[in-house]
Amino acid sequence: MVYQGKKDRKNKIMDALIFNYWWVIVALMCVVLYKYILRFLFGMVIVPEDRIGLITKKFVLFGADKELPDGRIIATKGEAGFQGKSLAPGLYFGMWFWQFAVTMEQFTIIPEGKIGLIMAKDGSEIPTGNILGQRVESDNFQDAVKFLDNGGQRGRQTSYITSGSYRINTMLFQVSVTDMIRIQESMVGIVTTLDGLPIEANQIAGKLVDGHNNFQNFDNFIKNGGNRGLQPQVILAGSYNLNPWAIQMEEIPMTEIAIGYVGVVISFIGNDGSDLTGVDFKHGNIVGKGSKGVWLEPLGPGKYPINKYIMKVELVPTTNLVLNWASARSEAHNLDKNLSTITVRSKDGFPFNLDVAQIIHVPTTEAPKVIARFGNMVNLVSQVLEPTIGNYFRNSAQDSDVIAFLSTRKERQESAKEHIKKVLDEYNVNAVDTLIGDIVPPESLMKTLTDRKLAEEQKVTYNTQKQAQETRQGMEKETAIADMQKDIVKAQQSVEIAERTASATVKKSEGDATGVKLAVGAEAEVIKMRAHAEAEATKARAQADSEAIKLRASAEAEQIKLTGSAEAGKILAIGKSTAEAYELAVKALGGENFTRYKITEELSKGNVKLIPDVLIGGNGNNGGNAMDGLLGLKLMELMDPEKRKEEIKTVEIITQPNK
Repeated sequence: MVYQGKKDRKNKIMDALIFNYWWVIVALMCVVLYKYILRFLFGMVIVPEDRIGLITKKFVLFGADKELPDGRIIATKGEAGFQGKSLAPGLYFGMWFWQFAVTMEQFTIIPEGKIGLIMAKDGSEIPTGNILGQRVESDNFQDAVKFLDNGGQRGRQTSYITSGSYRINTMLFQVSVTDMIRIQESMVGIVTTLDGLPIEANQIAGKLVDGHNNFQNFDNFIKNGGNRGLQPQVILAGSYNLNPWAIQMEEIPMTEIAIGYVGVVISFIGNDGSDLTGVDFKHGNIVGKGSKGVWLEPLGPGKYPINKYIMKVELVPTTNLVLNWASARSEAHNLDKNLSTITVRSKDGFPFNLDVAQIIHVPTTEAPKVIARFGNMVNLVSQVLEPTIGNYFRNSAQDSDVIAFLSTRKERQESAKEHIKKVLDEYNVNAVDTLIGDIVPPESLMKTLTDRKLAEEQKVTYNTQKQAQETRQGMEKETAIADMQKDIVKAQQSVEIAERTASATVKKSEGDATGVKLAVGAEAEVIKMRAHAEAEATKARAQADSEAIKLRASAEAEQIKLTGSAEAGKILAIGKSTAEAYELAVKALGGENFTRYKITEELSKGNVKLIPDVLIGGNGNNGGNAMDGLLGLKLMELMDPEKRKEEIKTVEIITQPNK
């Protein structure tokens, strides 16, 4: 009995252990499979905090439409199918697995620097002509029911979601992640929209629309009447949330206008504005800012966000601009790269080349007129400057020969400046200066001119040498005169002595005549007294004799007197005439020339030979030497030996050592 009791107790213990074991297993299974158990028993669903529950309803028991409307795939009113309402993180009951399938999906995460593009799989149809669905209130597409109830349209949406986490019902919405649009510094974004109203007739771009925040709110762009296609508004540097399904972006450099230039704006869009130039300008309309055409006010130096497809900026230099008609030279602006040396033909038929430089200036206020007339600066050069300057110099060259053209270069340059200035004034361009560069005559003519110039220079050289020889001769002559200065002084003293001697002779003759006259008078008085005393009787005879003697004495005395006076007068006249002749000669010839004359005269009277017949020099630089002189002397001796013996004494041989 004891043994039986122990066995029963052991069995009871084993049964209790087995029973507890099964409860432990059941408890463990309940712990592990509680979700399924609760889901099965209570229809419980737990949505984690990083998930969203997407519901698919398998069937409808009661209280709602059993089928979705035609064309719909998302249920918003309890219909069977994909449900618009999703489950946020949390605990839910009544979601029995036999009626509802709940799929856990991760949140939709848009990284930094990205945007999410939304495409709706369900909704109303997009109106004809549009390609994007318009925005409706749906809590950034997190409330699918509200999206559909508010008339959300199926397809690509104009709206997008920015960086962040979103509870997106992926049964309705498909999200594509794309980059934000970035415009770099000194760049500009050209916008082309893909949706909106058609562009108006006769326009190439849409009208300007405000209120869309640089096209980031594309729905406002559409509501405000924005046009699809090229837009006049550009986007500056920065980062933008732009929907690439709605907008295409082209990034281009900003338009830069350097210092010394202005930019004339040519607009291809806008209304036809009224012409602001007046009736005198008949080469195109110049309009105000915002109108179609050439704008009256040019842009100054700087950077501008210009849409190159609707506007064109023509750069016009406002500094002095140099244009070269020369094949080997071109300025940095390259406006003269197609210009070349001008070939002209003279009146005498010679062709020659001519380099010309033209300096022009376009005033800032006249730049729009220049562009309105020509379109750009290249056309100004090719259509006005090139033919004007080329034809002027060709016509000018035909009026003269080459030599005259070369010699009147300065006058022709001034004439060209005035002519071209008048022409360019008609085109609203100032001609600053016209410069003639190299003139290249024909080679044959240049050789002739060169030979002529060399001949003229040789002539000048010969004249200079001649003047040098004359100067040397004059120096030698002055040296000789200086050496004979003593003789000149002696001759001058001889002249003075001769003058004084002549004067003394005159005085002596006058004294002798007076003495003879007194002696004759005394003798006549004695005879008269003797004759009166001797014989009064013979008075008649004596008186007659006395008268005869008196007359004879008087005649003799008068003869002597006249003879003395004549001799004295002759000597005085000769002296005076000689002195006056010398004085007149000195005044006429000058003191030095008269002295040279008298010396030469005195030397000629003495038959003195001053210039040797043969001059022999020892310096070979002038083409002769002492040997040549001796040979010449010998030849003269052979021709006239006797005469040469007499004149050989006058030959001066000058021997100098060769250097």
